[in-house]
Amino acid sequence: MRTTIVRIGNSRGIRIPKAMLEQCHLDNAVELEVQDGQLVVRPAEGPRLGWDDAFRRMREQGDDTLLDDEPVSAGEWDRTEWEW
Repeated sequence: MRTTIVRIGNSRGIRIPKAMLEQCHLDNAVELEVQDGQLVVRPAEGPRLGWDDAFRRMREQGDDTLLDDEPVSAGEWDRTEWEW
């Protein structure tokens, strides 16, 4: 498909037909990248994409235990570590 670049304030933009947006699963947020002189537009990934699977694998492997020793209550920490 051929389209034109349009002025949007000091920037430029392109109009993407609805069918192409749906086909590419593009919503409001996208990531732009230049690869070999071509503009690549892809859906923006969420900041925690894949965390559920990673945590599930950790649990299955027994790697989901706390690394700290027994938690210290705030009151005890205040008494022993804080300089008044």
